[in-house]
Amino acid sequence: MLYDIVIVGGGPAGLTAAVYALRAGRSVVVVEKNGFGGQIAFSPKVENIPGTIQISGAEFADKLVEQAMNLGADMELEAVTHIEKTESGFTVFTEEGSEFCGKTVILALGVKHRMLGLEGEYELIGNGISFCAVCDGAFYTDQEVAMVGGGNSALQEALLLSEVCSKVTIVQNLADFTGEKKLAEAIAEKDNVEVFFNTVVTSYQTADGALTGLTLKNEQTGEISELKVDGAFLAVGLMPENDAFAQFVPLNNWGYFDCGEDCLTPTPGLFVAGDCRSKRIRQVVTASADGAVAATAACMYLDQNK
Repeated sequence: MLYDIVIVGGGPAGLTAAVYALRAGRSVVVVEKNGFGGQIAFSPKVENIPGTIQISGAEFADKLVEQAMNLGADMELEAVTHIEKTESGFTVFTEEGSEFCGKTVILALGVKHRMLGLEGEYELIGNGISFCAVCDGAFYTDQEVAMVGGGNSALQEALLLSEVCSKVTIVQNLADFTGEKKLAEAIAEKDNVEVFFNTVVTSYQTADGALTGLTLKNEQTGEISELKVDGAFLAVGLMPENDAFAQFVPLNNWGYFDCGEDCLTPTPGLFVAGDCRSKRIRQVVTASADGAVAATAACMYLDQNK
């Protein structure tokens, strides 16, 4: 089947693009490698979506998926490896061996969790290192954990963990939190949350392949200490995975698609949307805005190239 639009990525940007394209009468397939909804699905509480006082990220993601499917979107859970330009548009290839053909493509790839880059880190994922308190917090009920990071995500996750864990230690490399003041104030009210500022993790301590603690360094004093924990949650930022598409869309120095607010690329018929694009603010509302812009641009392209 030749779709009007193949959307790579099923987060807020990709799903919003699907909604706008489907409402314009276009045929759409959304190809997502991990789980529909994107990073927002892991947020325990979202309070900055206009018109919504409070909603869990998972509920918001479910509503987006339901909306796109009710409008007729095809949804495929496969990992896209690369795309090729064809006479009729593009072919999108996946690890599973599928090929999706589209007259246009919207890349809404999102971002992935950034790691600390320490020895043995990848082997500890699922063996003491986690990224999502909603997903894994219950495994550490009445245990001690660390939260590495000091932004909004880290503080939200730490608050959630404080409800189930006996102790939460926040390790922040800066002299203060970078998250919202409201979240920082909520952290300060928690008796079972301790904060180490100006501190970095220098290594992981393990036993039998599982995490048992962290080696910490205070960057102001140079003091080295050990923190015994049952688990550690990382919230130290996100990074794009755009390299496979660099031949079609230029990347900036940080690996993001170097495209503007119009979501256009130098390759006709190819558009980008969401956190994978170079931008100053990465929030669910800006991702959804990109999805609307990219879908509208794709529809205009289709009208002009009938």
